[in-house]
Amino acid sequence: MPKILLVEDNEMNRDMLSRRLLRKGYQVVLAVDGQSGVEMAQTQAPDLILIDMSLPVLDGWEATRRLKAVAATKHIPVIALTAHAMSGDREKALEAGCDDYDTKPVELLRLLGKIEALLSGNGGEMASSGNPTS
Repeated sequence: MPKILLVEDNEMNRDMLSRRLLRKGYQVVLAVDGQSGVEMAQTQAPDLILIDMSLPVLDGWEATRRLKAVAATKHIPVIALTAHAMSGDREKALEAGCDDYDTKPVELLRLLGKIEALLSGNGGEMASSGNPTS
């Protein structure tokens, strides 16, 4: 059962997404800000991280940079979750070290496709078409 670290400060988003992921067979651990997300990534060893970019304490951009700068966590795939769908935001997320990018509101099938692609080692490119891999 793959473990996903969900770093999300909005309680409603966190609850909705974690319940959906649990129903799909994932183990889910939660963090409510970027700093605790970085700490939990180091102690919980998740298989994948879903991180909101607009977080308190430490934003998702900086949290991802820190995760990718440390040997213990740099291999963990990170998917940026953001309501910011402005031109250049995808590139900004990838430059920060995210492996893929998805917009809110979350479209579950699209996100699951990206999760499955990254967990299988295919990267986010295959899932970017919006087709789930299963």
